Amino acid sequence: QVQLVESGGGLVQAGGSLSLSCAASFTRQTHNIYSMGWFRQAPGQEREFVASVKWTGAFTYDVDYADSVKGRFTVSGDNGKSSVYLQLNSLKPEDTAVYYCAINRFNRVRDSGDNYWGQGTQVTVSS
Repeated sequence: QVQLVESGGGLVQAGGSLSLSCAASFTRQTHNIYSMGWFRQAPGQEREFVASVKWTGAFTYDVDYADSVKGRFTVSGDNGKSSVYLQLNSLKPEDTAVYYCAINRFNRVRDSGDNYWGQGTQVTVSS
């Protein structure tokens, strides 16, 4: 019903930057999106919330960040393109993880247990 395609990620040195993109496509012609965002999962750890947007209008949204990335990461969205983006700046080795895009049609992705998920993209930060 919903497919998420992620791009970006890669290997970068500490202090560097990366950009991630995620676009949603739908099998049904009409759809609505309440929230889109990013999670990450490091080896041996549980998946954790990173950042999200919650649409408040056709072109406006609220943003939400995990404390660990505030001031370093920037999330943005494009409702018309059903897309969400994540700019990762001042990267640290502890940011190394697989980053997953998530979408939810009715709830905030941060709080929901029924998100749709992308396949994940690797971000590796070397020290």
